[in-house]
Amino acid sequence: MAGTKKFSLAKLDLRGLVLPALLLLIWQLVTQSGSVDTRIIVPPSAVLESGWNTLIGGELWEGLKASLFRDVSGFLLGALAGIGLGVLLGVSRFANDFLGPTFHGLKHISLFAWVPLLSAVFGRDDLAKIVFVAFSTLFPVVLATLEGVRGILKSQIEVAQVHGFNRWQTITRLVLPAASPQILSGLHLGLIYAWLATIGGEFILASTGEGLGFIVIRGRVSFHVDLIIVGMLFIGVTGLVFNHIATRIEARLLHWRGVRH
Repeated sequence: MAGTKKFSLAKLDLRGLVLPALLLLIWQLVTQSGSVDTRIIVPPSAVLESGWNTLIGGELWEGLKASLFRDVSGFLLGALAGIGLGVLLGVSRFANDFLGPTFHGLKHISLFAWVPLLSAVFGRDDLAKIVFVAFSTLFPVVLATLEGVRGILKSQIEVAQVHGFNRWQTITRLVLPAASPQILSGLHLGLIYAWLATIGGEFILASTGEGLGFIVIRGRVSFHVDLIIVGMLFIGVTGLVFNHIATRIEARLLHWRGVRH
């Protein structure tokens, strides 16, 4: 049909696969040589078998479902609070003077330093993990939103005043659209932090046997290195998918501004 785009393998950039393929080859050769303890440096075939057993046994899907629930719940909570607080600090001098110093002081506290307090208040179940993910998302989103709001030109604000915008109209019709590139960048970064915090929370606040992080923990406890690697690979692939989806959404939403990725 006319106008139909033809798929061509020549257009695919396969350079990114060279290093993983090379490492896989070296890994296979080293384990076949008999010069290493294959209980510690397991062969790729053992990892493949363990991954297949985890997949068909349902443990992977249950773990993925539990991890995604914590990740998405915490991300949404932290993102909404982050955008709201960032806009508030950016448009209100009183809020910035009253809340700003406290926020900027708290952002320097390591996220993992909050874990003992969170576990004392919320226990070690899903609620504590979700709050930890929300904290991880909150700070980059607030900072990016604040940067976007403060980057709005004075002339743009004057135009809004000429048109008689009230405070709510100014925020929804001027502030949020104008700051959208920075907000979306903050959300993208917050999504990455949220996934890291999800797995970190499952390691530190381990209390149940569900989650991709628990697959790694189970492999460590039973000294099954192949299971540890399987868990790590699934965690990495899931994070890569998240990043790809976020990049596509960000590019589509900012297409009207001519922003390219």
